[in-house]
Amino acid sequence: MAGASNDELIRMSAFAALDRLMVGRTVLPWSAIETGFAAPGFDHRLRFAGRAKGIFKPKEMTGILSVRTVMPRKGRKVWYKDQHDGRDALYAGDSTVRYSFRGEDPTSSDNLLLRDAVEKRSPIIYFVAVAPAVYVPLYPAFVVDWYPERLEADLAFAPMTIAGRAATLPSTTIERRYRLVEVKQRVHQAEFREAVLDAYGSRCVITGIPVRELLDASHIVPDADQNWGQPWIPNGIPLSKIHHAAYDANLIGIDPDGIVHVSQRLSTDCRDLDVVKAIDAMRGARIRAPRSDEDRPDRNRLALRFEQYCAAN
Repeated sequence: MAGASNDELIRMSAFAALDRLMVGRTVLPWSAIETGFAAPGFDHRLRFAGRAKGIFKPKEMTGILSVRTVMPRKGRKVWYKDQHDGRDALYAGDSTVRYSFRGEDPTSSDNLLLRDAVEKRSPIIYFVAVAPAVYVPLYPAFVVDWYPERLEADLAFAPMTIAGRAATLPSTTIERRYRLVEVKQRVHQAEFREAVLDAYGSRCVITGIPVRELLDASHIVPDADQNWGQPWIPNGIPLSKIHHAAYDANLIGIDPDGIVHVSQRLSTDCRDLDVVKAIDAMRGARIRAPRSDEDRPDRNRLALRFEQYCAAN
């Protein structure tokens, strides 16, 4: 199979495959991206992205399928201290996001593929790295401008597609700006989670549960607080989903010394003996420490958050 008509079929198959892969997830490891996807009419799996290049055109297509940010070097942290250019460009954007050309020749085959995507208004996938070999797939994205003098292109994002419907580029700046706000929030949440879980070895600070899929990165002070809610590791702790819900509901609290407190409301409402034992085991326990002292929960933020727990109880 070949030709431009197949490009649309492959893109819709790729979007549908990502929809399935993202169920219950906020990010995709490279290992999941690398497995590729199936598309009607092909007896082999197609690739989402290339390992060697950021701009990727499968051999089965005439145009590009995806672009991605540069993968961080092994062992290099990207969260909040040593951020890569792709992340900075995403957060600096207003209605579009800057994407750098490959190399310094605007007429290279890869960079001309970006121009082709502008002309054809082709929907693509933008893989944003939020940790080493961990990505947030943003789709459908569109290459909306091509600047050879700046060695850059601009990307804009559209709402998620409905199965069987082609993606369409937002027609107004307001629509593009609104969509980019949603994209930034999604990437921010994923980035914060990956950073906090990595700092604690992917274990709940209360129970020690090591199953990453069951863990959330809980803000100590909510990010809505402009003074204390910054998305950095000392303002976050990994909790199992049920403990995160209990923490947000002030059913459990953590004081500045890292000691867990349990609301009498929780003890009163639970009748099952095994549950009562589990609750009693939490009371007075000290939360687990991160692997690095610089990532320890900030005492001032713990104190502010614990005041809210005390007021509610």
